[in-house]
Amino acid sequence: MRSLLIFLSIFVSSVTFASKNILIIGDSLSAGYGVEENKAWTYQIKANLSKAHAEYSLINASISGETTNGGLSRLPELLQKYKPAVLIIELGANDGLQGLPLEQTEKNLQKMIVLGKKVQAKILLVGIRIPTNYGPAYTNNFAAIYPRLAQQEHIALLPNLLAGVDENAELFQDDGLHPNQQAQPIISTNVWNKLSPLLE
Repeated sequence: MRSLLIFLSIFVSSVTFASKNILIIGDSLSAGYGVEENKAWTYQIKANLSKAHAEYSLINASISGETTNGGLSRLPELLQKYKPAVLIIELGANDGLQGLPLEQTEKNLQKMIVLGKKVQAKILLVGIRIPTNYGPAYTNNFAAIYPRLAQQEHIALLPNLLAGVDENAELFQDDGLHPNQQAQPIISTNVWNKLSPLLE
C-alpha cells in the first residue's frame, strides 16, 4: 500500500497541469465573429500553448461590440477571478468606429494596463487600424495611441492585429470589417510572435 502511494505521488507530480492563465479582453476581432469556433485565431493560440507551454490556459473574455468603456468596467472582476499571468488587451476598434473621443479611449486603455500591473500580469497591448474614411487626422491619431501607451507603460506591443490581413479584401467577411476564416492563421501568427516571449 505504501509503495502504491509513493508511486501515485510521483505520477501526479510528473503530470503538467495548466496553472497559469492568459486572459484576453477584446471585441469581435478576438471573439471570433463570423468564423467557426475551432478556426478562430484564439483557438489556434490554445493549440500552440498545448504544444509548447502546457502550463498556460487561455481565457477568452472577448465580447463582440465591446468598447474600452465596457472592457474597463469588466476587467476588475475578470482579474480577480482568473488572476492572469498574462493580460492581452485588444480593444479600441469599436471606439474608433463610433468616432468616440480619442482621449477617452487612451485613458481607458491606460487604466486597464494599470489594473493588469497591479495583479503582476505581463501585458500585451494589441493595436488596431480603423478605416481611412474617418479622415487621416483621426485615423493616424487613433493608431498612435497604442505605441505611445506601450512606450509609456513599458509593456509589450503588437502594433497591428491585422497586419498582413487589412490590405487584402479577400481576407474579410462581406461587411468589410471582420476578418474571415482564411485570415485567422495570419492573425494567430501575429499574436503568437508577440505573446510567446512573455511566456518564457
